[in-house]
Amino acid sequence: MTRRKKDIKTEHVQQDKQEVTGFPIVGIGASAGGLAAFEAFFSGMPADIEPGMAFVLVQHLAPDHKSILTELIRRYTRMQVFEVKDGMVVQPNCTYIIPPNRDMAFLNGTLQLIEPVAPRGQRLPIDFFFRSLAQDQQERAIGIVLSGTGSDGTIGVREIKGEGGMVMVQNPASTEYDGMPQSAIATGLVDYEMPPAEMPAQLIAYTSHAFGKNRQLIDTKSNLSRSENILKKIFILLRAQVGHDFSEYKQSTINRRIERRMAVNQIEKIEEYVKYLQQTPAEIEALFRDLLIGVTSFFRDAEAFKVVEDIVIPKLFDDKPAGSFIRVWSSGCSTGEEAYSIAILLAEKMDSLKQIFKIQVFATDIDSNAISTARAGIYPASIAADISPERLSRFFNPETETENNCSDGVSPRAYRIHKKIRDMLVFSEQDVIKDPPFSKLDLISCRNLMIYMGGELQKRVIPMFHYALNPLGFLFLGTSETTGEFNDLFATLDRKSKIYQRKNVFNTMRYILPNCFLPHITSEEKVLQHIIPRKDDSVKMPFRELTEKILLEEVVPPSVLVNAYGDIFYIHGRTGKYLEPAPGESGISNILKMSREGLTRELTTALHNAASSKEIVRSQGVRIRTNGDFTKINLTIRPVKADFFGKGSISLSESFLYLVSLEDFAECDYEEASAKTLLTATEEVCSLSTEDIKASEGTTDQNSTIERLRQALKAREDYLQATKEELETSNEELKSSNEEMQSVNEELQSTNEELETSKEELQSVNEELATVNAELQSKVADLSRANNDMNNLLAGTGIGTVFVDHQLKILRFTPAVTRLINLILSDVGRPVGHVVSNLVGYDRLVPDIQSVLDTLIPKEVEVETTEGGRYIMRILPYRTLENVIEGAVITFTGVAG
Repeated sequence: MTRRKKDIKTEHVQQDKQEVTGFPIVGIGASAGGLAAFEAFFSGMPADIEPGMAFVLVQHLAPDHKSILTELIRRYTRMQVFEVKDGMVVQPNCTYIIPPNRDMAFLNGTLQLIEPVAPRGQRLPIDFFFRSLAQDQQERAIGIVLSGTGSDGTIGVREIKGEGGMVMVQNPASTEYDGMPQSAIATGLVDYEMPPAEMPAQLIAYTSHAFGKNRQLIDTKSNLSRSENILKKIFILLRAQVGHDFSEYKQSTINRRIERRMAVNQIEKIEEYVKYLQQTPAEIEALFRDLLIGVTSFFRDAEAFKVVEDIVIPKLFDDKPAGSFIRVWSSGCSTGEEAYSIAILLAEKMDSLKQIFKIQVFATDIDSNAISTARAGIYPASIAADISPERLSRFFNPETETENNCSDGVSPRAYRIHKKIRDMLVFSEQDVIKDPPFSKLDLISCRNLMIYMGGELQKRVIPMFHYALNPLGFLFLGTSETTGEFNDLFATLDRKSKIYQRKNVFNTMRYILPNCFLPHITSEEKVLQHIIPRKDDSVKMPFRELTEKILLEEVVPPSVLVNAYGDIFYIHGRTGKYLEPAPGESGISNILKMSREGLTRELTTALHNAASSKEIVRSQGVRIRTNGDFTKINLTIRPVKADFFGKGSISLSESFLYLVSLEDFAECDYEEASAKTLLTATEEVCSLSTEDIKASEGTTDQNSTIERLRQALKAREDYLQATKEELETSNEELKSSNEEMQSVNEELQSTNEELETSKEELQSVNEELATVNAELQSKVADLSRANNDMNNLLAGTGIGTVFVDHQLKILRFTPAVTRLINLILSDVGRPVGHVVSNLVGYDRLVPDIQSVLDTLIPKEVEVETTEGGRYIMRILPYRTLENVIEGAVITFTGVAG
């Protein structure tokens, strides 16, 4: 083991030499329909030049069937073709093919075979190989995805692009099955999309530009000022179109990405590339996407996530009462896999505690496409390689779509994140460099982002993270990142996993530049500012705005902008008379929790009615308790469409917000209500008869009235008790029904899982059968061609030939022999001794054939026909390729005069 580690270390030391003497490795993945794509690919290879690279074919093969793919590929290429054996060294201008029932990896120039552990139907050999190829060869890794169902290869495409490699995909129109190509194209990382026959020429052109001897690299040493000026022009073009500044990112990373884009577009000089950028806005977008490529996956770096699960996550819940907030920020979240991974760990811990906490995971990135993918929460089926089966079944829902061109009517499966986990996350576009941070966070995860930043940027980001974290909060970085010189801000919790804990330092702001997210506002406050901008008292306002400002402050009643749940977005005016801060830890303010005594019930009902009807709801004369006394107020709730604020002004999931207006109960309204009450009472008195009045006047016993009231109260209590009992009975029945439904649901889920597993296995078998069928069809065509060739050969030679088996029954014969032996087509299958011959003086044909079969010694006899023709008759054993005797061959060769 020690020696092996030393060998690997030596190989890494020699990596600089490989940059000069190495050659690209092309991994080609295919499934159903791949044989035709392979044929088209190798048939399109130029015959006059050597490609200068190695090709490794990874095909979905039946594990229990011997593959003839190697023999078939040899027909289409001049290169040497090998079926891979464990440890085989890869050479340029050669093709290597994966054997059945094996996974394959690339390590230090060799192909390593591994017995697969995943069950049949869940194996992803293309992803497995692409990942190892990307890690070993980096920018020299090239991935090609051809025809096939499913999504195998998609994660591998991300890995290759993340290491600076190149990706080609067969265009779906030319495929037999477009599942794999479509899944790869959906990543947005594909460099070329074309038919297989056109790929070799483009591949050779790319490698000659990217790795050829005459390639021109961006020189940042010999002519520093010139190179910097050119790069600044590229940064200006990027900033003008996409709004992000890359000038302070690591120069080496920027240079590699630009050189790769130059190779893709076959541009020789950096000056020409700048002109191309100016003329082609789509290329600026492509360069931007290349600069943003983030290699991510669920639970990436399993050991580090295990430390987070065991050490960090429990501490987030320590000393926190149920119902409190746990806030996490995943910065540079890319397509969301790591943010969802953290949410899954939090959900598991919360379930184990059997308590409810308010978990908020903010996930941000500057890539709008990546954020869209993360928001959708749908990932290819190949994520099963990174997630345990238990978590996959618990936190993901399988998704299946029907497609017209799938042989089994079912398209490749995908997985959608469970709603319980999705609701924990808030995704938004944010530039960690220029946009304000979130605050009061318990954990920040920023993995593999700072490795692309220059030193000055890192010095601004680390203190910002310290500022955003709660005391003793945690920072989770990538395996190649550290807090650098800021050891006074963070204590190292786990050095290997790069987990740090915030130290209590009170002068963090001295590290933060004055122009960095100042004035001090958080990301949540920034959202609110987009809704209603802050006032700037230093600027003179026109008379109209001044008038509107006074009216707002003096005439419009205190109002609060909330969502359907009561979460507060903005407060106008003085609301202290109606609202007060709720006790406990501060988080997102909620108007229902802040409402004073007497207001909560009316406010809850009115907000619910407004959310249901989307109409204005009013409640007048609501009694609330303020400063020990009850006062009456008017409550009005107005629905407001969220798009009223304009596109991009706020990222909210609600389509409606609600403006809650609170004002004192007007005196005129009170007098009007009192008058109505008095009028009603007067009418009731007038309606009384004279006898009633006299009886009332004559009644002096108050006890009877009290007794009557007590009886009425008792009847009311009895009625309420009966109603309560009925409700409890109904509730118990509903609980029982719910338990039965849950039981039925569990059984259905179990049955569904079994069906899904069977479907996966059938789909895998279907793909393997499609591959085997294609190979067998090719073999049948070969046999048919060989049969035709043999028939024409035998007929063309003019030699009479008869084939017989061990029972001396005729198997086949040539037309020339019918002149010597009276044979017709219906004689096939009859004993040769039953057929009349035209030979004179020779009647030992049957004994001679039997003698040859017994002794295996050929026999030669000169015979003569009734027409006077002379022939040499030879009898030989019929041998197969396996040297098995399966009969005899009798030939008649004419003898000249």
